[in-house]
Amino acid sequence: MDSLRAIVAGADLGSFSRAAVQLGRSQSAISMQLKKLEEQAGAQLFVRKGRGLVPTAAGEALIAYARKIVDLNDEAALALGAATTTGVVRLGLPQDFFEDVMPATLTAFSGRYPTAQVDIRAGQNHKLAEEIAAGRLDGAIVYCDAGSGGEGELLCTLPMRWLAHESFGRAGAAPVPLVMFDHPCLFRKAALSALDRARLPWRAAVTTPSLSYVWAALRSKLGIAVRTAHGVPQDMVCVDGRFGLPDLPPIEIRLLTSQTASSAARDMCEILREEANRRIAPGGE
Repeated sequence: MDSLRAIVAGADLGSFSRAAVQLGRSQSAISMQLKKLEEQAGAQLFVRKGRGLVPTAAGEALIAYARKIVDLNDEAALALGAATTTGVVRLGLPQDFFEDVMPATLTAFSGRYPTAQVDIRAGQNHKLAEEIAAGRLDGAIVYCDAGSGGEGELLCTLPMRWLAHESFGRAGAAPVPLVMFDHPCLFRKAALSALDRARLPWRAAVTTPSLSYVWAALRSKLGIAVRTAHGVPQDMVCVDGRFGLPDLPPIEIRLLTSQTASSAARDMCEILREEANRRIAPGGE
């Protein structure tokens, strides 16, 4: 079972050295487990590519079965009250939901799986979707263009808003100063497209990968940002219709779930769905 857990972790993390750290084993111990598995399987399971190992066709087949076996083992141990870890559940979320959706989800999940380790990642939408597709994340909430038919389950659709600090003022003819996430970002794309269609000049005042830095820049009255109304600090105001700003399109919030997610991870995604529906849509529509 330890060997099967090791190859699953190695495949998920994209590195057996990282798997060794996560599992609390030495890299040599993991290598010995891989060698023993190959001897028992009678086939080469991994080949070296660059500095790492990638699964062969036989390795990919074994990894698929290993996920199911480890999952079933942990379910049985949990049902019998045996001491076991539930493994790592990996979740991706936009930073907008770190103050309410994430804590509520973790609290509910820990009540069901007190021994599980949860790995939370914040990231850009396209990176979270890529991590889900690669099996390196079990579940994620992502933003999608409204009406794009994006993957996953549609949770809600929210309007985008022009936001600024309550004391912000702007000279009439000056280019619109924008506080934006780094490219690519759906909010950034929507803002620039709307301004270009309205033939309004703009300039990038601040670019950052951090939502907290966006709020800090707005508090410094450096510009205007585009987000939804969810999780907006109290000292920020919606400036839709002011300064000649054009209308913005809505944006979708979707839940992505990995096809290789364990039962614990699927439960986490179900809790995430419930908490997101409870906390995002009511205040955003």
